[in-house]
Amino acid sequence: MNEQGLVGLAPAHPTFSEAAKVWAKIGLLSFGGPAGQIALMHRELVEERRWISESRFLHALNYCMLLPGPEAQQLAAYIGWLLHGTRGGVVAGMLFVIPGFFVILALSSAYALFQETGWLASLFYGLKAAVLAIVIEALVRLSRRALKTGFDRLLALAAFLGLFVFALPFPLVVVSAGVVGYAVARRAPVHRTASQAAKAPDLPSVIGADFPEARPSTKRAVAVVALWGGLWLTPFLIIWGALGGANIYSDIGVFFSQMAVVTFGGAYAVLSYVAQQAVETYHWLRPGEMVDGLALAETTPGPLVLVLAFVGFMGAYRAAIGIDPLTSGLLGATLATWVTFVPCFLWIFLGAPYVERLRANVALSGALSAISAAVAGVILNLAVWFGLHVLFRRVERLESGPISLPLPDPATLEPTALFLTMLAAASLLWWKRGILETLALCAGAGWLLTLL
Repeated sequence: MNEQGLVGLAPAHPTFSEAAKVWAKIGLLSFGGPAGQIALMHRELVEERRWISESRFLHALNYCMLLPGPEAQQLAAYIGWLLHGTRGGVVAGMLFVIPGFFVILALSSAYALFQETGWLASLFYGLKAAVLAIVIEALVRLSRRALKTGFDRLLALAAFLGLFVFALPFPLVVVSAGVVGYAVARRAPVHRTASQAAKAPDLPSVIGADFPEARPSTKRAVAVVALWGGLWLTPFLIIWGALGGANIYSDIGVFFSQMAVVTFGGAYAVLSYVAQQAVETYHWLRPGEMVDGLALAETTPGPLVLVLAFVGFMGAYRAAIGIDPLTSGLLGATLATWVTFVPCFLWIFLGAPYVERLRANVALSGALSAISAAVAGVILNLAVWFGLHVLFRRVERLESGPISLPLPDPATLEPTALFLTMLAAASLLWWKRGILETLALCAGAGWLLTLL
């Protein structure tokens, strides 16, 4: 423990450049989908640096879970905004996306030119196993802190079963938890107070209970909508001015703008719809190519929704308008990414000041606290889903009445993946190595094992 922790003092407020370096590190290491990314941020920001307290981290995460779009990227923007205002939120959110965006551009280009992705499996085989161990470790730590009462554990279990066993819509699960928490806080505030008291107290942090709140205002809200709404619409003005209304870029912009406002629960919630539309309606992809795109996105850092950049790339690559197909693909991927992520900054900068004020409202704070418990179940669902696809070659679905859950084929268990996961767990838990060392160790081990 550092000296500040021993004397019970909060760390010094990080400078903007210090924060930017950490956001860049997080962006480069954010593998494993939302579960792995949230786990990484929790470790870096809550446990190691104490830039934000546990309760404030969960409060921000609860709000981001309610929004369309990638919750982990929005969480980064939210915390960056708390630390350094709008510029902090922009840098945190952008650095979370930019490394993965450039990687997906390179991989999409290679895929379009060579139609081959088998080499990716060897390169990232061990990396996925390491991420699984990181997710499990973080989930255990988070659950110990967030699930202190029977009520909290019941909400987490209900959320997990609703998503994993019954395949309920993600928004329904999260909103239902919030409604239950709101009702309990209104009718039995003593129960919720006891629930909060049962949780471990926050360690002194830069963003803690006494961190000054932002003051929302109508003037500020209008300015935020004008700025970020204008940035959202700018590509359309450029496209319509240069090419008119009917072209591949207009189709990409409009379609992925629609996806930006309905992607509750992350990329998996809309992948089947995007695949259907991209293949059958727009003919951007051939059957089966969405699976290849998902494989590319899963092996890159950043939000899994970057798979939409792959779709935009392939669509523009195959319908180039008077320019080189590869250049057209790069423009299509950039446009898809722009209209997917710019709205995320709009949701955060518009709503975060109001969400911060909710911490003083007992009933609404109770709703968000209940969502905290449900979020543990949500992350468990993501972790189990990710784990099944890392450890088994084939995962099907069991459909029986209201039940719809993933079912692995035991005969397809990957002993090598299991070994690498155990190696990662040993690195983290017994040898006390950091995330970067663990990722490098497992990536190297996975590469060597696939060559044998």
